[in-house]
Amino acid sequence: MVQRYAGLTFEEVVRRYAQTVAGVCVMRLQNRADAEDCFQNTFVKLLTKAPSFRDEKHLRHWLIKVAVNECYSLLRKRRPHLSLDDARDMPDLRTDDERDISWALMKVRPDYREILYLHYCERYKVQEIAAILGRNPNTVKVMLKRGRDMLRAIYGGETQ
Repeated sequence: MVQRYAGLTFEEVVRRYAQTVAGVCVMRLQNRADAEDCFQNTFVKLLTKAPSFRDEKHLRHWLIKVAVNECYSLLRKRRPHLSLDDARDMPDLRTDDERDISWALMKVRPDYREILYLHYCERYKVQEIAAILGRNPNTVKVMLKRGRDMLRAIYGGETQ
């Protein structure tokens, strides 16, 4: 019998959520090799733990949370490699709008980058980001506002 995750086979889950998990890993680690390791570990955990999910939203949330935790775990083990060249080499399947913000996100501090990425690229709301990252929603709101100010400065716009 084939294992199902919110009604999807493992292959369907990988096809549907590969870009999301890869984006989380690249934005956090900025290193292709490390991002690939965390990407792979995320899907290996799905396969080995075989959790049950209420729906696809729950599955997506779980994958992002595991990917974030994998990145944190890797960063605890070794110093981060900040290679923008590696991140640029990864295939980019995003829309033009999402691609436009990606270069600017790479210039923002990692903790702000993560929140901005989840909000603008993955379309998560403040409460969902807080749950994924294990932070207070008010902290996420403040960081989102400060992150927007940083993006305005990068894009050359005026801050409020």
